[in-house]
Amino acid sequence: MAAVLAIFLAMAIIVYLLKPHQMTLTFLRCLVVATVTLLLDQASKWLALSNLQMGVPEQVLPFLNWLLLFNPGAAFSFLAQSSGWQRWFFTFLGLFACIYIVFILRKHQEDRLLCLALSLILGGALGNILDRLMYGAVVDFIDVHYANWHWPAFNIADSAICIGAVLIIFGELHKSFGKSPQSH
Repeated sequence: MAAVLAIFLAMAIIVYLLKPHQMTLTFLRCLVVATVTLLLDQASKWLALSNLQMGVPEQVLPFLNWLLLFNPGAAFSFLAQSSGWQRWFFTFLGLFACIYIVFILRKHQEDRLLCLALSLILGGALGNILDRLMYGAVVDFIDVHYANWHWPAFNIADSAICIGAVLIIFGELHKSFGKSPQSH
């Protein structure tokens, strides 16, 4: 709980440091989306930590299990077997990414789809940063599988980041293909 308050404090400092003329309703909506994403992620992880046993799958659907795991690495357990330096590397990388996202959000407030996408990514990144600070690893608990093939376990934050990335790609493709060809 203290870590969640620390994240809120960090977001409040970011908001405070912005000049009043940069605080638009669109930007505030972005912060709300990021905060709701963060809260959903942390609440779901709290439920997983409270109700699941480490490494013991609980079937939800024929293709879906709840499976509590800790991932000290990045996506797909990249660098998970390293000696521990990756915890701080990914924490600081995530923090720098979050700061950069806030600046992009301020700059591109007219692009609603981009703002939604970046807000989801921001909330997801903050959720995983918080896990690294509290547990030394990211809490994963969603296990999608088919027969004996399992997708790497993930969480709500990972899902928000992926949805945000897909929305960015969709928006850029729509901009590229939505323009009429120039006549010469």
